[in-house]
Amino acid sequence: MKILVTGGAGFIGSALVRHLILDTGHSVVNVDKLTYAGNLESLRPIGEDPRHVFEQLDICDAGAMARVFAQHRPDAVMHLAAESHVDRSIDGPAAFIQTNMVGTYTLLEAARRYWDSLDAGARAAFRFHHVSTDEVYGDLGADGGLFTESTPYAPSSPYSASKAGADHLVRAWHRTYGLPVLVSNCSNNYGPYHFPEKLIPLTILNALEGQPLPVYGAGLQVRDWLYVEDHARALRRVVEDGAPGRTYNIGGHNEQRNIDVVRAICALLEELVPAAAQGRRPYAELITHVADRPGHDIRYAIDAGRIGRELGWTPVETFQTGLRKTVRWYLDHLDWCRNIQDGGYRRDRLGMGAH
Repeated sequence: MKILVTGGAGFIGSALVRHLILDTGHSVVNVDKLTYAGNLESLRPIGEDPRHVFEQLDICDAGAMARVFAQHRPDAVMHLAAESHVDRSIDGPAAFIQTNMVGTYTLLEAARRYWDSLDAGARAAFRFHHVSTDEVYGDLGADGGLFTESTPYAPSSPYSASKAGADHLVRAWHRTYGLPVLVSNCSNNYGPYHFPEKLIPLTILNALEGQPLPVYGAGLQVRDWLYVEDHARALRRVVEDGAPGRTYNIGGHNEQRNIDVVRAICALLEELVPAAAQGRRPYAELITHVADRPGHDIRYAIDAGRIGRELGWTPVETFQTGLRKTVRWYLDHLDWCRNIQDGGYRRDRLGMGAH
């Protein structure tokens, strides 16, 4: 297939694009606005592969989206472009409404008009896969239970509310217009190329620099952690074999408290680059509890049974194996991290260009 991937220079998007180019015969048209979270360095492993074409565009630009569909004529869309950081959504929700809801609407309309123009066979084969989050379901609390595909939506933050709104738009375009859509809701991703503002890379990099390791409140919030390359494999299964109109929850079967994640990172770092060898106090002593986030959900956990039963996907990595790979990757790619921290990756964008 030729797949239009939006947000393909972001963390999950770049993992998906790398997987599609390196591990399948599909080709990719990669559309990304290159906001602060978009990084073309994350696509360097696929080099100048002719099956990957990059377009720096905003999904809110209706004219640009119409041109992309007309020029590239994709067989499927995998829509990952989104503003995705909860803290940023609390500080400035407008960008989240614009990108996550208005952008999704704009892309849906461009896809619908393109789909309407196709012949019967191409119309039947076309798919619009919208990639969302488990945060739309809200807070499970500490008493057990799992999110299923029928769990009612109860978003807590401007970010999760904007993603919930986008999910509803996608389903409405299926119900009203017949657009063959797929929706997937995933748990917390981690792994290589993760932007350093997120918990796991932030903890790794701060620890290496002897800086405080911030933990919200007591750190008792529970998340289901999914290795990003497992997620990419799941997304491929959904777009290839998912049933139109269907939702698939994707989780790692790895529930961990935030404080335990931070402690596990400290333990791995002590094994791989002992703090004492750097003349520093133990990494775990850098843990610093900070004021909790407003409206912070206590627990998320995914029931990923449907995608296992219907599409044959299960995660390869446990949290222990995935976290070890992640910590090693960051230790081996400190230049990549520093290039982000000092803003160099944004200055270097013109060097890669479109290909």
